[in-house]
This record gives sequence, structure tokens and C-alpha cells, in this order.
Amino acid sequence: MSKPPRGYPRALAELTGATLSDVLRRRGFASSELIARWAEIAGVEIAALSQPIKISWPRLREGSAEQDEAIDAATLVLRVEGPAALDIQHQAPVIIERVNRFFGWSAIGRIALRQAPLRRRARPPDRPPPDPAEAERIAAAIPIDDDALRRALGRLGAAVKRK
Repeated sequence: MSKPPRGYPRALAELTGATLSDVLRRRGFASSELIARWAEIAGVEIAALSQPIKISWPRLREGSAEQDEAIDAATLVLRVEGPAALDIQHQAPVIIERVNRFFGWSAIGRIALRQAPLRRRARPPDRPPPDPAEAERIAAAIPIDDDALRRALGRLGAAVKRK
């Protein structure tokens, strides 16, 4: 089997996966799932106030082998803004339970908080609705008897044409 040509299109995740996995591994994350799905795991309210920074795994005790001794629970380090720290601290048992449910085992035993500004993604501005006159013009050109469907298709056509 021959190799594909060098210039073929590749998924962005394929290109950045190795780089990101090395960075995340240094921060204690086995994968990017906890960071990428934080809102689903912790809940929207908690995710709005916090972000996972790293997981601190305990070191193995001297003279013990991994297979012989149970691994102690890790510490999840969260970034929170100052005023929200107390609220997150009170919700720590809930967060631990949700994260452990996500992992499928008791991976996290405690939460440590670091007060710092959250990195928020800029929300794209809302687009204005399509021009009603353009929607009516497109709807008039559609040969469909159902008025509601024709108007809906006209609005869709005007929105697609706007882009």
C-alpha cells in the first residue's frame, strides 16, 4: 500500500492532537475530555464560575509497585474568580462526585482553588435577521401552495443569500 500524498487535507485535531496531548499530560490530564466537556461534566452554573487547570496525582510511595497498592485520589485544581471561590468551595463535594462519575472511578479526592481571572471565549455578535423584503421576493418565486412553508423557505433563502 502506498502512502498518501503529503499535501492531502487532514483534520485539525489530527495535527494538534500530539502537541496538545503533551501539554495536557504535563498538567495531569490523560486527555482533553475534562477540559473540552467541563460544562457538561460540572454543570453550566459551575462551569460559568470555574475552569480546570490541572490534576495533581499523588506520587507512589517508596518501595511500592503500581499493581500492588491502590492509587490514592488526585487533586483537581480549578481556576475561579475571587467572588465565586466561596461558592465553588461549598459545591466541592458535588463537583468531585460529578467528575468521578465522568471518569468512572474515584479519581478525584479533593479540589484546590486558584483565584485568577477566567479565560472566556469571545461570543460572536448576533447577526441581524434577513431582510423581510428579500424574503418576500424569494418566497414569491417558489411554486408551493402552502403559504407557511413558502414564507419559511423565503426566510431561509434570504438568510442563505445574506451570507
